[in-house]
Amino acid sequence: MGAAKMSARRRRAVPWLVLGLWIVVLAAVSPFASKLADVQRDRAVDYLPASADSTQVAKIQERLPGGEATEMVVVYHRDGGLTAADKATAAGQIGRIADAHTLTAEPRGIPSADGTTVMYPIASTEPGTDEKARDQLVDDVRAVARGGHGLGVDVGGEGALATDAGEVYDSLGGPLLYTTVAVVALLLIVIYRSPLLWLVPLGVAGLSEFLARAVAYGLNQGFGTSVTGQSGGIMTILVFGAGTDYALLLVSRYREELRRTERPYDAMAAALKGCGPAVLASSGTVAAGLLCLLAADLNSSRGMGPLGTVGVLVALAAMMTLLPAVLVLLGRRVFWPLVPHYGSTPKVRRSLFAAMGSSAGRRPLTVLAGGAVLLGALALGVLNLPGSLKQEDSFTTKPDAVAAMGTLAEAYPERGTQPVTVITPADRADTTLATIRGTQGVDSARKGRTGDGWTEISVTAEDAPESAGETATIKALRDRLDGSYVGGPSAEQLDLKDTNARDRMIVVPIVLVSVLLILIALLRSLVAPLLLVAAVVAVWAAALGIGGLVFGPVFGFEGTDPGLGLLSFVFLVALGVDYGIFLMHRMREESLAGAEPVTAALTALRTTGGVIASAGLVLAATFAVLTNMPLVQLVELGFVIAVGVLLDTFLVRTYLVTSAAVALRRTVWWPGALSRAPEPPVPTERQPEPV
Repeated sequence: MGAAKMSARRRRAVPWLVLGLWIVVLAAVSPFASKLADVQRDRAVDYLPASADSTQVAKIQERLPGGEATEMVVVYHRDGGLTAADKATAAGQIGRIADAHTLTAEPRGIPSADGTTVMYPIASTEPGTDEKARDQLVDDVRAVARGGHGLGVDVGGEGALATDAGEVYDSLGGPLLYTTVAVVALLLIVIYRSPLLWLVPLGVAGLSEFLARAVAYGLNQGFGTSVTGQSGGIMTILVFGAGTDYALLLVSRYREELRRTERPYDAMAAALKGCGPAVLASSGTVAAGLLCLLAADLNSSRGMGPLGTVGVLVALAAMMTLLPAVLVLLGRRVFWPLVPHYGSTPKVRRSLFAAMGSSAGRRPLTVLAGGAVLLGALALGVLNLPGSLKQEDSFTTKPDAVAAMGTLAEAYPERGTQPVTVITPADRADTTLATIRGTQGVDSARKGRTGDGWTEISVTAEDAPESAGETATIKALRDRLDGSYVGGPSAEQLDLKDTNARDRMIVVPIVLVSVLLILIALLRSLVAPLLLVAAVVAVWAAALGIGGLVFGPVFGFEGTDPGLGLLSFVFLVALGVDYGIFLMHRMREESLAGAEPVTAALTALRTTGGVIASAGLVLAATFAVLTNMPLVQLVELGFVIAVGVLLDTFLVRTYLVTSAAVALRRTVWWPGALSRAPEPPVPTERQPEPV
C-alpha cells in the first residue's frame, strides 16, 4: 500500500517537475532570445557562395582603406528630356551630397543618349560593414536627391538595393510570426473542436520558438553560424509547423489511450510509448536532411541547415516533454466538450480515409498507376519554369532601388549601368588594367583604392546588367585574369546560379542516403524505405512542376530563384517522409499485432489518416504564410513546399503508398522478419479513433 501511494505521488510530481524545469530554462535563456535580431545579417556576403570570386571581392573590399564601399547611383529622369534647370538641380544636389559625405571619387554625371536621363554613380566608405550606417547613408542621399514638377529622382545601385532588401527582411519577423500563429490557431480550433485544447499546443509552440531563438543566437556566438532573414523566418515556420504536427500525433494517441486507461498520467505514458518512436524518427529525418545543407557552398543554405535543425529539435523536445506535462496536469477536461471518458467508445462515423482505403484495397495497381501518371504529368511543368531571377525582379512590390534599375535599363540600353569590380594584386594592377581594357565587352575601366596588397578596379561593361552580353564579359574577365577576382552585383547573381547547381549535385544524394538509412533503421526493411523515398521525390518533382505552371502565367514572376530546387527538395523530402513514417510505423505495429498485410495497411490508413491530414494542413498552411511575403524567392519556396505537402498528404500517403503496400503485401517488409512471417487469418478490425 505504501509503495502504491509513493508511486501515485511520483506520478503527480513528474509533470510539475517537467513544468518547473521548462520555466527555469526559459527564464535562463530569455536575455539571449531577443538578441537574435541583432546578429541577423543580410549583406551580399551572407548569401554568396563561400568560395566564389564575388565573395572574395566583398571580403577583400572590407580590408581596403575605408573598408567596404557602399555604391549607389542617383538617377534623374524627365520623359520629355532634361531641362537646364533639371541639370542644375541635379548638380546642386550631388554637390551637397559630396559636401556632407566622404566619397571615394568626385561624382561625374553620365547623360543618356536621348537626353532624358543623367546618372551620378557615387560610393562612400563611411558605413564600412555596419548595415545600420549604410542604411543611414542611403536615407541621407535619398533625403537630398529629390525631384518634383515632372523630374523623377531615384537612388539605386548595390548599396540602395541592399538597404531596401534589408528593410524587407527586417519586416518579416513580426508579420511572419503573427500570421503563422493566427493560421495555426485557426486550424487547431477547427481540428480539435474545443475552446481550450488548441491553446495548449499553440502555447507550447510559441515557447519553443522563443527557446529556438536563444539557441540560434548561441550557435551564432559559439560557432559563427550565419543568421539571415531567410533562415530566421524558416526556423519560425518549422517550429510551428513541425511542432504542431508532433502535437497532433501525440494528442490523438493520448485521447485514444484515455478511453482505455483510467489515470491521465498512465494514458500519456502509453501514448508516448506508442507514438514516440515515430515522432523521434520523423524529427530525425528532418534534422538529418537539414544538416545535409552544411555540405552546401552557398552561405545562406549552409546557415539554414543548423537553424532549421534547431527549430525542429526544440519543437520535438517541447512537444515530447512540456506538452505531455501540461496535458496531464489539465486532465481530461481540456478536451471539453468532446471528453474521452474512461471505458467509453468513440462515436462511429463514416470515415473518408476508410473510403479511400477501400478503393486502394480493391484495385491497388490501378490506383498506383493512375497516381504515378498524374504526378509525372504535373512534373512536366518544370519545363515551364522561368529563367533565373534577376535582382530587379526579386521584390513583389518594387522599391526605389529597383525603380532606378528599370529607368537605367531603358535610358542606357547601349551600356552597363552597374560596375563590375575586379580585385587584383597591387603589383600587377597596371597589367591587369590593360588586360581588362582589351577584353571584348568592356566599355571602360579605372583603378580605385589600393591597400593590403590589393587594388580595386571598377569596370563598366558595354551591355546591360545581368544580360547575356554582360555575363559573357564577366566570364571572359575571369578566364583572362589569373590571380584576380571578379565580383560586383551581376557577378554575384552568376555565382549564385552556378553554386546552386553545384550544391544540388552534392546535397541531394546526401539527403537521400541519410533519410533512407534512418528509415531502414526504423522500419527494419529495405523495400518500405525505398517506397517512401521514391514517393517524396515524385511529390517534389510534381510540386515544382505546378510552380512552373503558375509562377509566370498566374503570379507574373519574371524568374525563378536559383536556390528553389535545392531548398524545396530538402524540405519536401525531409518533411514528407514524416507522414510516411506515421503511416508505415502504424502499419508495422498492426502487422506485429497479427494483422494480415491488407488489413494492416487499411487499418493504419484509417487510424492515422485523420492525423496525417490535420498535420499536413497545418504544415502546408504555415509554409503558405511565406506566399504573403514581399520577396519572390520566399513566395516561390512557400508555394512549392505547401503544394508538395498537400500532394503528399492527400494523394501520395492516402492512395499511392497504401496501394503499394497492399499490392506488395509482406514483400513491403523485405528483408526483415515480417516479410517471412506466415500470413494469419483476417482478424476482427478495431474501430479507429476519430481525430
